[in-house]
Amino acid sequence: MVLLPKADDYDGLVAGFAWDIPTDLNIAAMCCDRWAVRAPERPAILSVDPDGGITETRFGALRSRTDRLANGLKAMGVARGDRVAILLPQCPETAISHLAIYKLGAIAVPMALLFGPDALEYRLEDSGAAALITCQAGLDKLSQMVESPPSLKHILSIDGPGDHGALSFHEVLDRAQATFTNAITGPDTPAMMIYTSGTTGPPKGALHGHRVLTGHLPGVQMPHEFFPMPGDLMWTPADWAWAGGLLNVLLPSLWFGVPVVAHRADKFDPEHAFRLCADLGVRNTFIPPTALRLMRTVERPSARYDLSIRTVGSGGESLGRETYDWGRTELGVTINEFYGQTECNLVLSSCAAIGVSRPGAIGRPVPGHTVAVIDTNGQVLPPGETGQIAVKRPDPVMFLEYWNRPEATEAKFIGDWMTTGDEGHTDGEGYVFFVGRDDDVITSAGYRIGPGEIEDCLLGHPAVRLAAVIGKPDPIRTEIVKAFIVPRDDVASDDALAADIQDYVRTRLAAYEYPREITFVDSLPMTTTGKIIRRLLRDSG
Repeated sequence: MVLLPKADDYDGLVAGFAWDIPTDLNIAAMCCDRWAVRAPERPAILSVDPDGGITETRFGALRSRTDRLANGLKAMGVARGDRVAILLPQCPETAISHLAIYKLGAIAVPMALLFGPDALEYRLEDSGAAALITCQAGLDKLSQMVESPPSLKHILSIDGPGDHGALSFHEVLDRAQATFTNAITGPDTPAMMIYTSGTTGPPKGALHGHRVLTGHLPGVQMPHEFFPMPGDLMWTPADWAWAGGLLNVLLPSLWFGVPVVAHRADKFDPEHAFRLCADLGVRNTFIPPTALRLMRTVERPSARYDLSIRTVGSGGESLGRETYDWGRTELGVTINEFYGQTECNLVLSSCAAIGVSRPGAIGRPVPGHTVAVIDTNGQVLPPGETGQIAVKRPDPVMFLEYWNRPEATEAKFIGDWMTTGDEGHTDGEGYVFFVGRDDDVITSAGYRIGPGEIEDCLLGHPAVRLAAVIGKPDPIRTEIVKAFIVPRDDVASDDALAADIQDYVRTRLAAYEYPREITFVDSLPMTTTGKIIRRLLRDSG
């Protein structure tokens, strides 16, 4: 079933693959129930406690708790097709909530605890969520909302009863029956709704069917080099509330019976990330490029930490050659870059184990997916020409629709090509290179400039910790390149440093690509998925 064949090269990988998606399909049955029957004592989730201890949740217990929650929600009146919001950090209760919702035939709506009250109110109201599963921090956010959405009838808190009539999550489980008969669901039965990150315009709810996880499996196996292997253990710093954490890590790992590390963190700490990987023996990681760039600031990680990392996958924005080379030198692995978006995730990937790896490229099409660079008429462009990255339907990871937005759903397609809003180009071997979001590409003196290459170059300067590049309106050049730079500690952020950085870029890239303006900042605005929000930088001037 939809597993990558063992192959020595990319052509063999593609030739040996075929989709086989069953008509009777439920994510919870595949990720939980079958392992609870086969190996109930098998570890499913390793939760890192605040004191550093480890609490283990095994598949047998996972099924029992999942069934209890499904019964508890059903007793409250939550029914097939109802939306249930999940506002939790990485913890076992997050997995339990997702699986229980899938068992009911309801729709999970994951939300990030980093969201402010306005963002939460918008998503709760737009989705028409009937119930919310959260924690004390989530209840505090609810208290800051102007008003509670009228659809929201039930709230459960993993930290016990609280404001807004919240019931204790664990007490509901304790009172409920321990067995549940799953709803009959198929590939296109709605399972989850993940809101787009909203870098431009209001977020839209991308509705996915139960097939979305099955469709992700080859895209997980490819960057993690024929995952699973004996001893594999998966961890990501990415929030389980977005596609990268949920569909690249949590659910596929459970599907394969590989334990997942759950770790609550208020902010990403690169030193702690290395310590966590060493202490737990993490073998597989999904780490977004921004987090990897922060990890690059840690000195001699391999010498200081006993790492056993087998694979590192990265995506969400461009990785860049500097970070790619650092992975090989410092971690001893090739970072396998991949690509997708909320609406159609993990469709391009690298796999160094079979030679599919090229610095600067976001990969080749994962077997089973048709990906191309097209023009505005939907025609496939030849290698070297820049256009929009697009995915051809039907595709099992492709979203069903935007929630209550038929016009936006229709506008997402040119014929059978689902457009991504990302510009790129291919080379003669089928590698795809990311240029930038349509609205991020800079037009300067007739040149079209992608910010990613300049940002990657900037990161090579010894004084630069993080960098973001935008186009600033200019009466002569249309736009000029402007860089926002977070300097390393103990670096004087002055005109001399700015001039040195400009010279650094000018001598390494084309003369028209160097930043004519540089602003030093303490931090960069980012979405909860770790992408830089360039719109806010443009608005700031």
